[in-house]
Amino acid sequence: MAADFWLSDRQWTAIEPLLPKNRAGAHRVDDRRVISGIVHVLKVGCRWRDCPSTYGPPTTIYNRFHRWAGRGLWQRLFAALVEVSPGDMQMIDSTTAKAHRSAAGGKGGRRRRRSAARVAAEPPRSTLS
Repeated sequence: MAADFWLSDRQWTAIEPLLPKNRAGAHRVDDRRVISGIVHVLKVGCRWRDCPSTYGPPTTIYNRFHRWAGRGLWQRLFAALVEVSPGDMQMIDSTTAKAHRSAAGGKGGRRRRRSAARVAAEPPRSTLS
Protein backbone atom coordinates (compact mmCIF):
# COMPACT_ATOMS: atom_id res chain seq x y z
CA MET A 1 0.00 0.00 0.00
CA ALA A 2 1.37 3.41 -0.96
CA ALA A 3 0.19 5.14 2.22
CA ASP A 4 2.11 2.82 4.55
CA PHE A 5 5.02 4.23 6.53
CA TRP A 6 8.31 2.34 6.76
CA LEU A 7 11.49 3.39 8.52
CA SER A 8 14.38 3.87 6.10
CA ASP A 9 17.64 1.95 6.58
CA ARG A 10 19.33 5.13 7.80
CA GLN A 11 16.60 5.80 10.36
CA TRP A 12 16.64 2.19 11.52
CA THR A 13 20.42 2.11 12.10
CA ALA A 14 20.04 5.26 14.23
CA ILE A 15 17.37 3.88 16.57
CA GLU A 16 18.24 0.18 16.70
CA PRO A 17 20.92 0.55 19.44
CA LEU A 18 18.39 2.40 21.63
CA LEU A 19 15.86 -0.45 21.65
CA PRO A 20 15.60 -2.50 24.84
CA LYS A 21 17.22 -5.93 24.66
CA ASN A 22 17.11 -9.01 26.91
CA ARG A 23 13.70 -8.27 28.38
CA ALA A 24 11.76 -11.05 30.05
CA GLY A 25 8.65 -12.31 28.29
CA ALA A 26 7.67 -13.69 24.95
CA HIS A 27 9.99 -13.58 21.96
CA ARG A 28 9.63 -10.20 20.29
CA VAL A 29 8.54 -9.94 16.68
CA ASP A 30 10.24 -7.76 14.10
CA ASP A 31 10.87 -4.43 15.85
CA ARG A 32 11.21 -2.47 12.64
CA ARG A 33 7.79 -3.59 11.44
CA VAL A 34 6.10 -2.80 14.76
CA ILE A 35 7.76 0.62 15.15
CA SER A 36 6.78 1.50 11.59
CA GLY A 37 3.20 0.51 12.49
CA ILE A 38 3.25 2.71 15.57
CA VAL A 39 4.49 5.71 13.60
CA HIS A 40 1.86 5.00 10.93
CA VAL A 41 -0.95 5.04 13.51
CA LEU A 42 0.37 8.26 15.07
CA LYS A 43 0.73 9.98 11.68
CA VAL A 44 -2.59 8.90 10.23
CA GLY A 45 -4.58 9.23 13.44
CA CYS A 46 -6.46 5.96 13.05
CA ARG A 47 -7.45 3.65 15.87
CA TRP A 48 -4.95 0.98 16.92
CA ARG A 49 -7.23 -1.79 15.73
CA ASP A 50 -7.50 -0.14 12.30
CA CYS A 51 -3.75 -0.35 11.72
CA PRO A 52 -2.98 -2.25 8.48
CA SER A 53 -2.12 -5.92 8.98
CA THR A 54 1.24 -5.43 7.22
CA TYR A 55 2.58 -4.07 10.52
CA GLY A 56 1.44 -7.03 12.59
CA PRO A 57 -1.29 -7.57 15.15
CA PRO A 58 -2.80 -4.33 16.49
CA THR A 59 -2.56 -5.54 20.09
CA THR A 60 1.20 -6.01 19.70
CA ILE A 61 1.56 -2.55 18.21
CA TYR A 62 -0.49 -0.89 20.97
CA ASN A 63 1.16 -2.84 23.81
CA ARG A 64 4.66 -1.98 22.55
CA PHE A 65 3.74 1.71 22.25
CA HIS A 66 2.15 1.79 25.70
CA ARG A 67 5.03 0.01 27.45
CA TRP A 68 7.72 2.10 25.80
CA ALA A 69 5.82 5.32 26.49
CA GLY A 70 5.82 4.46 30.19
CA ARG A 71 9.60 4.07 30.10
CA GLY A 72 10.19 7.31 28.19
CA LEU A 73 11.77 5.46 25.27
CA TRP A 74 9.88 7.35 22.58
CA GLN A 75 11.54 10.68 23.41
CA ARG A 76 14.97 9.08 22.88
CA LEU A 77 13.89 7.38 19.65
CA PHE A 78 12.40 10.54 18.15
CA ALA A 79 15.44 12.58 19.22
CA ALA A 80 17.68 10.07 17.42
CA LEU A 81 15.52 10.30 14.30
CA VAL A 82 15.78 14.10 14.32
CA GLU A 83 19.60 13.89 14.57
CA VAL A 84 19.79 11.53 11.60
CA SER A 85 17.77 13.72 9.26
CA PRO A 86 17.19 17.21 10.68
CA GLY A 87 15.77 18.52 7.37
CA ASP A 88 13.22 15.72 7.13
CA MET A 89 9.78 16.68 8.35
CA GLN A 90 7.35 14.22 9.90
CA MET A 91 4.19 15.44 11.54
CA ILE A 92 2.56 13.51 14.33
CA ASP A 93 -0.58 15.07 15.72
CA SER A 94 -3.25 13.42 17.79
CA THR A 95 -5.35 16.53 18.35
CA THR A 96 -9.07 16.00 18.04
CA ALA A 97 -11.96 18.37 18.38
CA LYS A 98 -15.03 16.75 19.84
CA ALA A 99 -18.41 18.34 19.45
CA HIS A 100 -21.55 17.68 21.41
CA ARG A 101 -24.02 15.42 19.63
CA SER A 102 -26.43 18.34 19.20
CA ALA A 103 -23.81 20.64 17.68
CA ALA A 104 -24.80 19.65 14.14
CA GLY A 105 -28.20 21.33 14.31
CA GLY A 106 -31.43 21.46 16.18
CA LYS A 107 -34.18 18.91 16.17
CA GLY A 108 -36.40 18.94 13.11
CA GLY A 109 -33.87 20.12 10.56
CA ARG A 110 -33.49 23.48 8.90
CA ARG A 111 -36.33 26.02 8.70
CA ARG A 112 -37.15 27.49 5.34
CA ARG A 113 -36.73 31.24 5.24
CA ARG A 114 -37.96 33.60 2.59
CA SER A 115 -35.37 35.64 0.78
CA ALA A 116 -34.95 39.30 1.71
CA ALA A 117 -35.72 40.39 -1.87
CA ARG A 118 -39.17 38.76 -1.79
CA VAL A 119 -39.98 40.28 1.59
CA ALA A 120 -39.01 43.77 0.35
CA ALA A 121 -41.14 43.41 -2.80
CA GLU A 122 -44.33 42.50 -0.91
CA PRO A 123 -46.82 45.15 0.15
CA PRO A 124 -46.72 46.05 3.84
CA ARG A 125 -48.75 43.75 6.07
CA SER A 126 -50.03 46.39 8.46
CA THR A 127 -51.42 49.87 7.93
CA LEU A 128 -50.64 52.98 9.86
CA SER A 129 -53.51 54.31 11.96
